[in-house]
Amino acid sequence: MSMLTFLSLQAPTMDDDETLLSDTSWGDDDDEDEVGVSRAEVPCGPWRAVAWVYTQPCASGVLSTIFVLLPCTLFSFMLLYCPPLDIDLSYSAFEVHSHFSAERFDALAIAVKTQLGSWDRRRRDADGEDLQEIPEDEQEVNRTGDEASRSGGCLRRSLRGRRFAPNYYLQSQALWRMELVFVAQGDGDRNIFTPERLKTVHHVERLIMQHPQFHQFCWKPMEVLRDLPLGPSFCSPPSSLLSYLYPSERGGKIYYDGMGPDLADIQGSLSLAITHPQFYWYVDESLSPEHLSSPLLRSEIHFGAPLPSYNSLQDRVDEQRSHFKNFVVQYADILAKQSTSQVKVLYGGTELFDHEVRHTFRNDMMLAVISGACITVLVYILTSFSAFLTFFGLASIGLSCLMALFLYHVVFGVRYLGILNGVAAFVIIGIGVDDVFVFISTFRQAAHLHHPQQRMVYTIKTAGRATFLTSFTTAAAYAASAFSKIPAVHDFGLFMALIVSCCWLWVCALMPAALCIWTRWVEPREHACLHRWKSASHGPLSDEDDDVALLSVEMEPGPLEGDMDVLSLSLETPLSPAGHPHLGVVSTKLQWALKHFVSQPVVERRRTILGVFLLVLLLSAGCCCLLRPASHAPLLFRPDTNLQTLLALRSNLSGQGISCAMCSGVFMEKPQSLSSSGFRTSTHGQNCSAKTSTAAPRTTTLANFSSNQTAFLLTVFISKLNLRSSTTVYRFSLNASTPSPWQLCSTDHDQVPLFQAFSQSWQNYTRRMTVCVSHDYHPYPSWMMTSRSCDRRHNWMPDFSFFVAASPQRSSRKLHFAQHKLRPHPTRVCVSPPGCGVRGVPDGPTRGSFYSPLPRGSTARPLTLSKTSGFNPCSGGACGLPAMRPLVDTGAMVFVVFGILGVNRTERRDNHVLGDNGNVILDPDFDIFKEMGNLCKICKAVSANKQLVKPGGAQCLPSGNKLSSVLPLFHPECHSLPEPNLLPGQLSHGAAGIHAGKVRWLSMAFESTTYKGKSSFRTYSDFLRWETFIQDQLSSLPQSSSLRRGFQTCEHWKQIFMEILGVESALWSLLLSLAICVASVSVFTAHLFLLLPVLVTILGVVCLVGAFMYWLGWELGAVEAISLSILVGSSVDYCLHLVEGYMLAGESAPHTRGTDPAAARQSRSMEAVNHVGVAIVSSAVTTVISTVPLFFCVIVPFAKFGQIVAINTAVSIFFTLTVTVAMLASAAPAAFRRTPCGVLKAALTVMAAAAAAAGGALWWAGGQVGAW
Repeated sequence: MSMLTFLSLQAPTMDDDETLLSDTSWGDDDDEDEVGVSRAEVPCGPWRAVAWVYTQPCASGVLSTIFVLLPCTLFSFMLLYCPPLDIDLSYSAFEVHSHFSAERFDALAIAVKTQLGSWDRRRRDADGEDLQEIPEDEQEVNRTGDEASRSGGCLRRSLRGRRFAPNYYLQSQALWRMELVFVAQGDGDRNIFTPERLKTVHHVERLIMQHPQFHQFCWKPMEVLRDLPLGPSFCSPPSSLLSYLYPSERGGKIYYDGMGPDLADIQGSLSLAITHPQFYWYVDESLSPEHLSSPLLRSEIHFGAPLPSYNSLQDRVDEQRSHFKNFVVQYADILAKQSTSQVKVLYGGTELFDHEVRHTFRNDMMLAVISGACITVLVYILTSFSAFLTFFGLASIGLSCLMALFLYHVVFGVRYLGILNGVAAFVIIGIGVDDVFVFISTFRQAAHLHHPQQRMVYTIKTAGRATFLTSFTTAAAYAASAFSKIPAVHDFGLFMALIVSCCWLWVCALMPAALCIWTRWVEPREHACLHRWKSASHGPLSDEDDDVALLSVEMEPGPLEGDMDVLSLSLETPLSPAGHPHLGVVSTKLQWALKHFVSQPVVERRRTILGVFLLVLLLSAGCCCLLRPASHAPLLFRPDTNLQTLLALRSNLSGQGISCAMCSGVFMEKPQSLSSSGFRTSTHGQNCSAKTSTAAPRTTTLANFSSNQTAFLLTVFISKLNLRSSTTVYRFSLNASTPSPWQLCSTDHDQVPLFQAFSQSWQNYTRRMTVCVSHDYHPYPSWMMTSRSCDRRHNWMPDFSFFVAASPQRSSRKLHFAQHKLRPHPTRVCVSPPGCGVRGVPDGPTRGSFYSPLPRGSTARPLTLSKTSGFNPCSGGACGLPAMRPLVDTGAMVFVVFGILGVNRTERRDNHVLGDNGNVILDPDFDIFKEMGNLCKICKAVSANKQLVKPGGAQCLPSGNKLSSVLPLFHPECHSLPEPNLLPGQLSHGAAGIHAGKVRWLSMAFESTTYKGKSSFRTYSDFLRWETFIQDQLSSLPQSSSLRRGFQTCEHWKQIFMEILGVESALWSLLLSLAICVASVSVFTAHLFLLLPVLVTILGVVCLVGAFMYWLGWELGAVEAISLSILVGSSVDYCLHLVEGYMLAGESAPHTRGTDPAAARQSRSMEAVNHVGVAIVSSAVTTVISTVPLFFCVIVPFAKFGQIVAINTAVSIFFTLTVTVAMLASAAPAAFRRTPCGVLKAALTVMAAAAAAAGGALWWAGGQVGAW
């Protein structure tokens, strides 16, 4: 968008200026007669009525009221009487349900859902309420997708009004869950099974259970009643491996519940846990029995229902879910602060994850407020501090948003706002304000038209036409995205097209009315108000504040080509009247700069500029060719956020359909007698030798401990110095004497005057700490303490070192240390984190904690370790062999389906993915007893393909029903089917549909070798291998076999085609928007050589933006492709306005025979820059300001969209002021004037070209389908 100005044939004189200044306000009819405008100049016909409305303040007020109340009324009607407009933030909004991969998987999903809920279908509520939860069996592993995995099972709501009897114990059924993933980070080995990291994990899990309301929602299964340490609440502890690593002791028995205070032996505990196949559910896929190391550890906290005061799971289920959601979201702020330098804490679960997504979306949308505030300030300044015009300009934008929402939701019937629609809040601010600027600027430039009606008609015609062209091209670019098959992209394109169109319409309707009211009633009051506060007052729309000074036409020698006289449109700035200083100082200086530093140099060096542009274009096109498809899954959030990190780890975790509520030691191990268990010294550094034969060896050990300890012990003294101008400085020394003015620290405020350490590594005291000193801070040196070496680059020199312990030891105490952030950066040692100011701050080399030995004779209470500290349950080989790794859905699960032909969506009313997906179409010829041999043969062939299927990954028949044991008996080919390697109690992913006692369909499940973390473009090759292999197997069957109509499907295939189709549809939208822009610009310019500069500029902008993407290291994924699809509409605005300024300069100047065409082109090009340069630069500034807040969004599509739009705006304005000007000065028609006949011819040519293109496309499509 850009602002338009007016070209006058002759600049006003000094007298004219005084007349204009005295007539800025409209008077009565008598005043109009004084202006001397004849009746012939007054508009006639419909324009006379329009002019009358917009020159009468009362009529303008009525019209403004109508356009204000209309969208408000329609929006209120939508809120009150229409279905609610929900915000769809789900990943499934990007799925293409019309694609064959989605139709295949949806058909299977619908068939499974129908099979599970068919018995209750007759009791479905008339209003189509959601499925309600039923209890989860203790060993059930859900296999019906994410929704089922959250609730454990789904049934329809029972009849209304039914009274529920209390048939369950309170909170005895695991209904909800919260997921935790602990990821090792920091220096060294990325192994989560280290004492420091496990201590953090244990702290987080205990913190969750210590919530005041935890016992009101926790899961209370009957099995935990035998665990005495869990009393009296008997809440189930987290399902975690820490149940083995932190066992508790009560009454001489070991309970594996994770509630113990001390860490047991790590290797021994893991050796016990790995004897159960459930162990692999908690760890990374890379862990093996030979190498018990994992970069992550998984944990789940289950919550039970029915809640207190509820009779059953079905009793007011929405209220129970609401209560639980209000409770569990409180953990978001708590868990967000638990990450340390060694462990990153990730948290999720259905309610928590949805809360995080919506919270992130709201925070990003709040950035639109910042964008709006900046634009408001800019509009207020550019309207010369007119609050009235600023309010009406922004109000017209806001009202257009309400109208667009009504059309989007009610007229077009879209029930959801996608996550991409949030971008509209940022973009529409810049687009709408540009339209407002156009009307204000045009009205100001038309001040030489003394008749109010003529001035208003000119404003509406000129500004309306200019804003229509730019709004049309922008809306067309967004509308091209509405043809995308991806629902989120389609909804985004439709919504943006509607909001841009409504914005243009409401600005055209409200701004003339606002200008009328302002001129008559508001401007005098604002003028008087400003006069009281400023030494010189002025009106916002005074002629002295014109963005562009008026133009005069005169003949002067051509300064560029030869000596002949050429037409020159020279710039003259009207003089300001006495007492009224010129207000447009910034605009005037900017216009002067554009003339002397842009237009004249560009015209003079036009050939050089075009040559450089050609090189840049070739280089940019080459870089665009180097853009590679995305090599990883698309990022939805910033990589360092909890949401994106958790999404990225999905490929390493078990499938969302598998739940392991009863996989921890609480359920897998019985209480063990402590006397029957052995102890050995812990391998992780704790001195816990609890297994002693006699008292004599223990006494000898303590004696040796004391003697060696005395030999290596040293004392570190800490003194302090309070400085007036800076923070307190601390001094570390091994000398007990304290020099003046230093004072030994007291024990107040958690300070430590001294502590003991070892001079060398001794037993478990192996952590080395270094005291560094710097003399750069005068007048006293400064000391700091670090676990690494001193930073000599900042003149920190080592003073001395000592050794402490990293974990609790006998007769030790825990101390905290932290380096101050302010100069001179001293380190403070204290007994608690608040004293050092390190609460909530991750540990690091200059802050953290350590354990120092207690001084001899100290009265401090020594550390007392529990009986489970260092406990090794596998001492003496008591544990069994490691279990074989089961299938935990780390690979993509592929289904081979028979008996299903597809899905019928003809009765689907909702056009969004969250609605009904349709009905399954079954194969009437499918007979499982007839085809049993072929089914078993296919299953064996697929499972034998090791390139496609993991070992033990074939699940030929469904489990959990009698068919699985009966069907293999019907054919000898089925006697030796491969057995899947599943978790104990886990059901097969294979399924069968039974209707009227007959098996109607069957699905086999195979865990593939496809890694779910690869990019869609790389995973496509895996899909082709699967498709080719399955089709080869089916084609080998007899022609009469119904199995030949089988297919393979996978939920992961839906995701890869989603991104591939997203990129393809975005590129097609880019081409479509380019074609629309070419057509519209062709009709507008009506000349080929005026169309050429626009097309070349657009091509250069698109190529250079693509090159920027390559230089920034981006890859072409769905997010980038969607952003590129609107480049054309955004790039055409500035160059189109410049071409319009070129044509207006020719229409205003008289044609003189014999004028040199080259000189005329150059002069018209420079005057075009003078005419619209300030306007388009101001427009670029508003657009960039409106998109800069997007840079800081957490949602990656928002951030990348803002970056691409900002880069595109900067490149577009640069190419417009250089390349477009150079091309106009070189090849534009010198004496061309646009006529209605020329516009009609151009329109007919465009229509003929469009018809020819449509005919060619139909001919090609017919050839593809074999029609001819």
